[in-house]
Amino acid sequence: MLTTPPAPRAPLNPTADGHADGVSDDEFRAAMSRLAAGVVLVTAHEPALDPEGPGGEDVGMTATAFMSVSLDPPLVLVSLREGSRMDDLLDEQPLWAVSVLSESQRHIAGRFAMKGRISDRLLFEDIPYVRGEASGALLVRGALATLECRTEQRVPAGDHTLVIGRVLTASVPSADGGPLTYFKGRYRQLG
Repeated sequence: MLTTPPAPRAPLNPTADGHADGVSDDEFRAAMSRLAAGVVLVTAHEPALDPEGPGGEDVGMTATAFMSVSLDPPLVLVSLREGSRMDDLLDEQPLWAVSVLSESQRHIAGRFAMKGRISDRLLFEDIPYVRGEASGALLVRGALATLECRTEQRVPAGDHTLVIGRVLTASVPSADGGPLTYFKGRYRQLG
C-alpha cells in the first residue's frame, strides 16, 4: 500500500532574539546535551606586554566543541565563546595547543571550566605539563593526545567564534585509559 509522504512544514521564522519560533534556549540546550562530546583543554601563551617584564602568562580553557576538519592539510576546529579570554587571546596570538583529556583528568576539565575562577597561573600550578616547541603553549602530561596549532581562519557564528587551526604537531603520549566525555551536562567515562 502506498502512502503519501507528509507535506513539508513551513519554515519557522526567527524571532527578534534569533531563535526560530518554538525553540527556546532550554530546549536547544537539552537537545544538544544528548550529544556526547570529547573533552579537551585548549591552551595558549599570552606574550608579555613589556619585553623587560615577566615572561607572559599561560591561559587554558575546557572545550567540548572541538573536531577534526581536514586531513590534507591537517585542520581542527574549536568553538570559543565570543569575547572570552581565549577568544580575545587567539584573535591576537595565532599559536595554541589542545590536550585531549583522559577519563582520569576530570579534575582538570572542571578546574578550567569554572566561571569566575582564580588566575590561570594558579590553575596550572599542580598539573604536570610540558611546553610545546611549536606553540609555546602548555601540553598536559597524561593526555590521550596533544596537538599544537596555528590559526588559519576565524569564523563568527552567533555568540561564538569558530577557530580553525592548522595542526603543526600531533602526538599520542599516553595510551592509558579512555577518553573523558561530556554528556547530559556532566563529565563521564566511556563504557
